[in-house]
Amino acid sequence: MLKRALFSVFLAVALLVSQTPGAQARTADQLAVSDADRNLVFMLMLYDPRATVRAAATTAYIDDAQDEAITRFLATDYAFAVELARESDATNLDFVRRVLETYLPEFAPEVHAAAQRVVNGTPGEREAFVRVGYAAAQERDRLAREASGEAKRAIIEADRAFVRDLGQTDPGEQVRAAAAFAVRPGAGDGALVEFFAYGWAGGGRLDLDVHRARAADNDITWRMTATRLAKEARAAEKAALEASEEAAEQLRAQAAQAWRTAADRTGPARSAWAEAAELSARQAENWRAVAAAAQAATGPNWQAIGGPAVGNEQQWSAEHDWAGERAQYWQDLLAEAQAGETRMTRTA
Repeated sequence: MLKRALFSVFLAVALLVSQTPGAQARTADQLAVSDADRNLVFMLMLYDPRATVRAAATTAYIDDAQDEAITRFLATDYAFAVELARESDATNLDFVRRVLETYLPEFAPEVHAAAQRVVNGTPGEREAFVRVGYAAAQERDRLAREASGEAKRAIIEADRAFVRDLGQTDPGEQVRAAAAFAVRPGAGDGALVEFFAYGWAGGGRLDLDVHRARAADNDITWRMTATRLAKEARAAEKAALEASEEAAEQLRAQAAQAWRTAADRTGPARSAWAEAAELSARQAENWRAVAAAAQAATGPNWQAIGGPAVGNEQQWSAEHDWAGERAQYWQDLLAEAQAGETRMTRTA
């Protein structure tokens, strides 16, 4: 059933993106697709947290006319898929899937089972889960843990200190917030148990999803501007090279300025990807340390975070590699623009 549901989403998005504005034939110049563009679409197909974006990227990547499909995706269909993801059921479905991945059946059986029931259900069922079913299932799990008492008895002062430190130093905003809430004044050990059972993993996954979505949104926006500016600079250089001697000097100055503008506009992207590389490295190291702490600890609470910690370390390591690849893409654009400016300013 899950494969059928995913295929249905895939087909629906494929149909919708084919009807978006600009989804018609492109000129030869617009259809030029680099390996970096293909890699960008491939990464979105695999890792974007929004199902609609993943489906649209998949549609483009596997299209027989891949260059045209990727050009269309980056120009118009990505934005359309992002907007589609904001619609109620798409958002709810993404939420349900995140719950399934972070509320493990061993530690939150009621929540996991409730999410499993609706992931392939109707939009109305998912809406009901998000509005009331999720909280109700959380409460059932909480009461079961309270009745057992095992998890609460396992809490020691070192656990409190560890979580208290997370609330101040964890590189993820959502994990910091969840940890600070768990050790807030007046909160008992039950709040710490809930943090270990699902709050930590959930916050970590949300930090990753937010990072990925923000990075993709910004990069594609910057890419659209950079592509346009580079195209304008190439055209200006061509005009300068073909101009008469009388007009060449002025046109070379205009072309040099066009290349300078293109170079300057790579700055935000280069800075952002450098920051992303640094953050993802810190996140990977942080989750590596959490996985080691979980492996060394005893008791039921730390067991809940062991598996998610290993997965998060791997995901953030992949993000670090991806940040390096995108940083190189923008560095290459800068080098091209600087070379173009040099050609237009050197003595003929």
